[in-house]
Amino acid sequence: MPEDTPGRAPESGSAPHAASESGPGSGPPRSGGRPSSGGPGGRPSGGPGGRGKFFRRKKVCKFCTEKIDAIPYRDVRLLQGFVAERGKIVPRRLTGVCTTHQRRLTRAIKQARNIALLPFATRH
Repeated sequence: MPEDTPGRAPESGSAPHAASESGPGSGPPRSGGRPSSGGPGGRPSGGPGGRGKFFRRKKVCKFCTEKIDAIPYRDVRLLQGFVAERGKIVPRRLTGVCTTHQRRLTRAIKQARNIALLPFATRH
């Protein structure tokens, strides 16, 4: 009697197989989809052709230029510029701070966290 019912779904063995053939991972491998525009990751190259949009300036240590030796842990406004939104300390390759000042900055941020001037992490 199951063969006679007209509105019945196909056999369970053939349905998943058909769905897996037309899934997102099927078909020939793609080579990217977008035309290359120069540099890695599709970014324009700023080489000799001059096609680059942005000129990246060399990052200079803020504390060296302003001749700040001691980084005060009480200056929350200064320290918040070097802490990410989630509460992580921003690495020096992003901020441009030199190694000695990055160490002092890290120590000041940790001191400010310990006396509750800065949060350890944001609330989720």
